[in-house]
Amino acid sequence: MSEPLLRLTGVWREYVSGDESIAALREVELDIEAGDMVAIIGQSGSGKSTLMNILGCLDRPTRGSYRIDGRDTSELTADERAALRRERFGFIFQRYHLLPDLDAQGNVETPAVYAGWDRTHRRDRSLALLKRLGLAERIHHRPNQLSGGQQQRVSIARALMNGGQIILADEPTGALDSASGAEMLKILEELNDDGHTVILVTHDSNVANHARRIIEIKDGRIVADRINPVRERHEEVKAAEPHRRPANFWSFLDGPSEALRMALLAMNAHKLRTALTMLGIVIGIASVVSIVALGAGSQKAILGEIATMGSNTIAIYSGRDAGDVRTEGNRTLTPDDAKALVSQDFLDSVTPAVDAQGAIRRGNISAPVVINGVGDQYFRVRNVQLDRGRMFTLDGVNTYAQEIVIDANTAQKMFRPGEDPLGQVLIAGGVPFVVIGVTKATDNAIFAAGKDLNIFAPYSTVTARLLRSAQFSSITVRMKDGVEADVAEEAMTRLLGTRHGQRDFYMISAESVRRTIETVTLMMSLLIGAIGGISLMVGGLGVMNIMLVSVTERTKEIGVRTAIGARRSDIMAQFIIEAVLVCLMGGVIGILLSLLIGAAFDRFVGAFEMVFSTGSIIAAFVTASAIGLVFGWLPARNAAKLDPIEALARE
Repeated sequence: MSEPLLRLTGVWREYVSGDESIAALREVELDIEAGDMVAIIGQSGSGKSTLMNILGCLDRPTRGSYRIDGRDTSELTADERAALRRERFGFIFQRYHLLPDLDAQGNVETPAVYAGWDRTHRRDRSLALLKRLGLAERIHHRPNQLSGGQQQRVSIARALMNGGQIILADEPTGALDSASGAEMLKILEELNDDGHTVILVTHDSNVANHARRIIEIKDGRIVADRINPVRERHEEVKAAEPHRRPANFWSFLDGPSEALRMALLAMNAHKLRTALTMLGIVIGIASVVSIVALGAGSQKAILGEIATMGSNTIAIYSGRDAGDVRTEGNRTLTPDDAKALVSQDFLDSVTPAVDAQGAIRRGNISAPVVINGVGDQYFRVRNVQLDRGRMFTLDGVNTYAQEIVIDANTAQKMFRPGEDPLGQVLIAGGVPFVVIGVTKATDNAIFAAGKDLNIFAPYSTVTARLLRSAQFSSITVRMKDGVEADVAEEAMTRLLGTRHGQRDFYMISAESVRRTIETVTLMMSLLIGAIGGISLMVGGLGVMNIMLVSVTERTKEIGVRTAIGARRSDIMAQFIIEAVLVCLMGGVIGILLSLLIGAAFDRFVGAFEMVFSTGSIIAAFVTASAIGLVFGWLPARNAAKLDPIEALARE
């Protein structure tokens, strides 16, 4: 004799209440054959709903065994029980339990999504079921747009979507009027005639009379099991087989795409909550990206300033180091030092430098000026470009020529618009000079004098006629291409050390300045970026908190999805995708906000531009995704671990 479709042997279901154990079911012995139509009847609290939940694998016995087609359900994993609910059972709930964000067709299709059906077969079957149940004109209506009877029919269509070999109906007429209730029972009888095993749970004897077999339960025990003569089956009914459709190559994407769609629907349904959840991520991403762009922009500007000076230059100063207080009163660099350096084959050009503060005057126009005494190679060493005129020559240095090259600021201050400065005489420090050239305007405000007035004269003229001293404050050299700064410094240190007999000078190379600036800007970016990272951490905690609240709010939805066959991995994927999506959207908004900050900075500050890199933007996306995964995992795990029967019972 073959084993029945469903068999319960000595089943108990006990619940712990305080220090007591309450038995909802006691020593239940029950066999149900394939194709049968059974009504489980009893008063409220008798245990009939608990029995139905165990039959549908929503709940598990605490003692005894429950076998489906000979397979003991106690040996099944959570996902295997989900597979049974998905492929063998169809649930019709008293309160319908439709997903409110989906239309009728979407609700009906959901079990097939978890079963991995391809999209085309899903749509065709759901449409056919809805038409069969008289809902062809309502397929795109949401549950709140349907009447109670229509919602119940959608629930039936959903139960049949994957075949519904075993239909479990919990008080199927309890929330319907008499006409809709009669229609519902007629549909269930037709399904039974088609071979579906139908199990009704009801307290109404009139409803139970539509079944072929009536099982009465009281205080957790079966007290009667009789055949209903009105619906007695006179011939064996062929059992319905699960309605399966092959999955194509792309059907494995439907699960994640459905989770993505549900995440978007949930976010849209709670716009304010979603916006507040994103806020921490937006602030964190915007601050980090903006800080990185600010650091990169400032570094680029500073390095650009260094490049205009010549990145392969070394400046030699009097004194043992930059803090030597004797430097000003005891300058040790002389013209002979400059001549000795000029003869070195690894150097491209050399210029001494000495400066004096004074006033420049032309007619009734007077202004303070920095008088720079430099060599004829100064303009090559410093990479200074002329706007007009010429530079003074070595002959001009040797003859103490009273010639000057003025900068654009001086030209603008001392001459009227359109007036040619070349050949004009200016009095600087009480000495007359002829203007022979004008440099191009520069915004080099870091290493030049910004808006100060600067003139450049032969160092010989400045030392002899203005300072009355032949010593220099510094000598700047430009190395030939390919010469390493460290090698050049070592060679010049030996040369000048031998000449002076001691180390009374120090050197600063543009390369060392560049490395220092890069290090400082990197450290500042990391420091302030860490502050932005704290914002991201706070935002991530906000995401986790809101997602935990969302799990609580959507407990019933989770229960419904689990009841119709969703695996734990499906539930977990849905909530993780939602968390990642919230963070990614926050990341996109944060990046756009940082770009807006950059545009405002360029417009209103203008000292330099913020530099946004593709790498920092990609890093922001990766960070946002990681936050969603990390902080969305705990809520998703909590959602996935919910027991389906407990989830369905919560309001």
